[in-house]
Amino acid sequence: MQQLIKELLEANVGKVKEKEPLAHHTTIKIGGPADVFIEPNSIENLQKAMSIIQKHQVNWRAIGRGSNLLVSDEGIEGAVIKLGEGLDELSINEDEVTVGGGYSLIKLATIVSKQGLSGLEFAGGIPGSIGGAVYMNAGAHGADMSHILKKAQILFPDGTIEWLTNEEMEFSYRTSVLQKKRPGICIAAILQLQKGEREEIVAKMQKNKDYRRDTQPWNYPCAGSIFRNPLPNYAGKLIEQAGLKGYTIGGAKISEQHANFIVNIGNAKAQDVLALISYVKTEIQRLYGIELATEVEIIGRKS
Repeated sequence: MQQLIKELLEANVGKVKEKEPLAHHTTIKIGGPADVFIEPNSIENLQKAMSIIQKHQVNWRAIGRGSNLLVSDEGIEGAVIKLGEGLDELSINEDEVTVGGGYSLIKLATIVSKQGLSGLEFAGGIPGSIGGAVYMNAGAHGADMSHILKKAQILFPDGTIEWLTNEEMEFSYRTSVLQKKRPGICIAAILQLQKGEREEIVAKMQKNKDYRRDTQPWNYPCAGSIFRNPLPNYAGKLIEQAGLKGYTIGGAKISEQHANFIVNIGNAKAQDVLALISYVKTEIQRLYGIELATEVEIIGRKS
């Protein structure tokens, strides 16, 4: 690992840190250290970093703003690549938006709404990056990234960069081709929006933001929705009906505001959250015969 770090520093790829705690980079404020933590400052330097990682045959993982992630207390083996400054360009041409993978989804939704562009109202209040939103087909209020993505620019582990069409991204509920079939990093996206009435668009987005603020516990560190909705049922409703709101293990608690959220009420460990997830799954299976699947991505070394 020391040789990998040495070569990354010599290549001047951006920020390179050893044993960086991932609790500093996740919205739930949980996570042990990454062996190597890299913040490339350009696409070229991201390619360089990936080339060095591949040369050393080290496991890697890309993150954006750390939402929808639960990192184990033991941290992550190998390299963690964070997209941020240098991969956050923005260009708006009429109703077409080209945006870097490290760009804030909330910030973009706010900017385009003020320009009278419709299509991203659902994203008001979703605390992720564009790259992460494409990777997991983020959505809310009956819409998601698959409705607006025209093309995604993907860096693959072999260093090649390709533009994948909406169809090639193979979107489905909270998933894309990048998750298992073709692992890669979304470094940019072209979004097709529609021109509309600025006041209506801003009002709709604000309504969505207000709804999230009023119904979800963003006053505590959390990772977003923990479970996928087993449609036609809703995970939060099932958990609430089971009387599990407020149930606590260690520093992790099922939110009393929205039962599909687990919040960090103080120095929670990943093992606390995992124990809560396991307990909820067991109870919902016992009471309703429904198997809940996690929406939050659980990554890192096993304890």
